[in-house]
Amino acid sequence: MSEIILMSDARVAAVPVEENGEPLVDVRGHLLVDDRKHEDSLGAEVYLRRGVLDRLLRAQARLPGGLGLLFVEGYRPPALQRHYFETYAGELRAAHPDWSADRIHTAASRYVSPPGIAPHSAGAAVDLTLADADGRELDLGTAMNANPEESDGACYTGAANITEQAKTNRALLGEALNAAGLVNYPTEWWHWSYGDRYWALETGAPAALYGTKELDAR
Repeated sequence: MSEIILMSDARVAAVPVEENGEPLVDVRGHLLVDDRKHEDSLGAEVYLRRGVLDRLLRAQARLPGGLGLLFVEGYRPPALQRHYFETYAGELRAAHPDWSADRIHTAASRYVSPPGIAPHSAGAAVDLTLADADGRELDLGTAMNANPEESDGACYTGAANITEQAKTNRALLGEALNAAGLVNYPTEWWHWSYGDRYWALETGAPAALYGTKELDAR
């Protein structure tokens, strides 16, 4: 298995950002949208940078007939990202009181990006899965947003402890999204991004296209 670079890695934070000013756009009407994150994000989750949405539409066009992308979460306000990260770090701290602050920070970044470099807060990342023609989710091995502890590591994209059908479905999702130019965060099969620092590091781009952004008043 190739090296898994975590969001907490100094190489991610070192990537410069050359903000291209692309707007956040509403994905509704373009993709099938699940509302499970609506209460947390108050509707902000349905936005993405325009270039990311364009690539998701290209990916969807590559899927076999009868299958589509099921969009769950895109943009995440910086304050909400901080809340998610601090909450999960607190859970790890309680479970492992002997761990150092650095170890907690690194472990937390397997599941929630550190706020300063979070792709979701740049509008560059999307959490999504596959659905059939009736909008029913396919089996991809774990519930979306299952953390490494509760899933016994099955949330990792390359996990072996999932069914063959789930592996096939993950491969379908990955082939379509990779072909459209997105990259996966390998500790979360559902998390894909384009234009952020992690994408730049993984693809060798000289800089990220999108930095942290506040959503304009709607």
